[in-house]
Amino acid sequence: MPLFYQQDINETTRLGVWQITEDESFFLEKVPLSREITHPHKRLQHLAGRYLLQFLFPEFPYELIRIADTRKPYLENEAFHFSISHCGDTAAALVSSTYRVGVDVELATPKINRVLHKFLHPSELSWLHVQPGMPKSFNNNDPLSGYLLPTLLWSAKESVFKWYGSGQVDFSEHIRLMPFEFSSIGSIPGNFCKSTNPFSFPIHYKTFGNLCLSWVVENYTG
Repeated sequence: MPLFYQQDINETTRLGVWQITEDESFFLEKVPLSREITHPHKRLQHLAGRYLLQFLFPEFPYELIRIADTRKPYLENEAFHFSISHCGDTAAALVSSTYRVGVDVELATPKINRVLHKFLHPSELSWLHVQPGMPKSFNNNDPLSGYLLPTLLWSAKESVFKWYGSGQVDFSEHIRLMPFEFSSIGSIPGNFCKSTNPFSFPIHYKTFGNLCLSWVVENYTG
């Protein structure tokens, strides 16, 4: 069983990461394909994510999942809040019976350094630029340049976006990350600034080699 990582966040919230090595038949024995997906690998990712939901909470009613206009999956009765992410051969799921949640998993690659200006605020860019191991120029293709930290910042903002779930978010302006000490596991102080009253919360993360996992578990009424 290729369960890559699992953590009980609290009494009502569970996180899991699955390394996909199985074929479709393994997952289809447990969960059905809920929508038409023609690409074989994307179909496999979809099945692995749905499987993880019931792996974490056996009573999870995956057959009741609906898709919002913002493409966020949800349950109408909100018996569970949940978030799913896929990257390559990895699927991640975060499920809670009490808290709004968001999870994201990303594989770090050098190309992230060419798009930093699209999702980072100038203050975040200034902080990133002086961190140990970062290249002097972000516009290069050197595979030895630092790209794990920038990928983590992208992942952190993605997890906030999924946690919010209502779309129309400017990653640079509405999601702000505060300076933190980067290591293989930790949290990033974050602010969600879309409403008139900014909402502050930690974005938790863990890295596994060049794989970045981030998640948010917070209630929000803005």
